[in-house]
Amino acid sequence: MLRGPTLALVLIARDEAACIARCLQSVRPWVDAMVVLDTGSVDDTVAIAQAQGAQVHHAAWCDDFAAARNVALDHSPADWNLVLDADEWLAGDSAALRAAACDAAAAPFIGVLPVHSATQAAPALDAAGHWQPLEAPREIVSWIPRLLPRGVRYAGRIHEQPVSAAPRRRLNVPVGHDGYLWQQLQRKQARNHRLLWRAVSEQPQDAALQYQLGKHHDIHGEPALAVSSYTRALEATAHDLAYRVDLVVRLIVCLKRTGQHAAGRRLADAEMARCAQSPDFFYALADLLVDGAHRLAPALAADWLQLARISLLFCLNLGDRPGQVGAVQGRGSALAARALADLDRLLAAA
Repeated sequence: MLRGPTLALVLIARDEAACIARCLQSVRPWVDAMVVLDTGSVDDTVAIAQAQGAQVHHAAWCDDFAAARNVALDHSPADWNLVLDADEWLAGDSAALRAAACDAAAAPFIGVLPVHSATQAAPALDAAGHWQPLEAPREIVSWIPRLLPRGVRYAGRIHEQPVSAAPRRRLNVPVGHDGYLWQQLQRKQARNHRLLWRAVSEQPQDAALQYQLGKHHDIHGEPALAVSSYTRALEATAHDLAYRVDLVVRLIVCLKRTGQHAAGRRLADAEMARCAQSPDFFYALADLLVDGAHRLAPALAADWLQLARISLLFCLNLGDRPGQVGAVQGRGSALAARALADLDRLLAAA
């Protein structure tokens, strides 16, 4: 047995030969052990993990992420467990993580880490029926519980969460993630879709599951289905939940994509007081207003464009807020400034 307080990496993997070495190499300097639960790989995942010094265990996949994570945690010998996925890695100096986990005087807590995800929208067809090139990746920051004291376990078939009354503590230890890039998403789309639908059918009133189902439809280029799931989630979501602003922002974006500009503006009006500190909210609103203005009579379009300009100025005044759920880098800075310059040229030419 390891002497405490100790820290172990715990991850589940299946056919992750392309990326698991990166994950393990990034973590190895900071942990006392690395535990990998393989759920049926047919590639070199197991051999690569063993070569990196990980303890590899095996279990059959049972369509339940929480169950798999809990089996993996059962194999950990440590006092604290860092839970990552194979397509993630510790990005930069992670001494703060080690210090927090190995502080003998620390009371149990759940460590919440910023996960920086590179993401791309689904490819789209142009008017001539040709596939457009994939957009450049953008970065979304999500704060996710990843450092767990011994004994904490997960619940949830998909988008599982640790079950614990221990306080959450944010640790500024960035985690990189490229699993939302288009090619990687395609590889896991069918599995995630199946699990989400199964989870939603089991708990149809669960707002968090509807939110996650909406995100699944959203990133796979199905905005109409995303609107339906996001709307159900919003109807069942408490006003003070941490992800509500991100839910509103995503719904506004999808309402724009489906041509429901008036509905998007009504939603923005209803939620503005709760979203007043979010540059992402004002950026999404400005985008909806500019897009919707092209469909309106000139006098009304001018009003929408001026409101869009005000929204972009709000973005710049607020600045980037990477600590907010679902924050996109640049919506309070470079992206907003570029959009404002484009809008000013449009207004000058009108």
